[in-house]
Amino acid sequence: MPYLVSFHLGWLIGSLVLGFCMGWISVVQRGNGTSKVTARWLALLAVALVAASFTHAVPGRFGYWLDLGLVMFACYLVGCTIGAWLRDRVVSRSQPAA
Repeated sequence: MPYLVSFHLGWLIGSLVLGFCMGWISVVQRGNGTSKVTARWLALLAVALVAASFTHAVPGRFGYWLDLGLVMFACYLVGCTIGAWLRDRVVSRSQPAA
């Protein structure tokens, strides 16, 4: 894993910055979103992919891509969270007190 991070540091920082930008410019969704069943299936898929990564169930190049994809996705999600949180802090400060 340290090799993966050191070799692809630019790409990981890029996914973090992209996630930050997407979190900053995204607006709150007022629609229905995903159903609980779909959310559970997506969570199960994410857990299965992380388990496959930790157990090295996928060998070779595809396992390397799986590891890299999961690390990049995690950086993207962290960036989204930070960007949305900072935007909320900045926007809530600029609104007049009720």
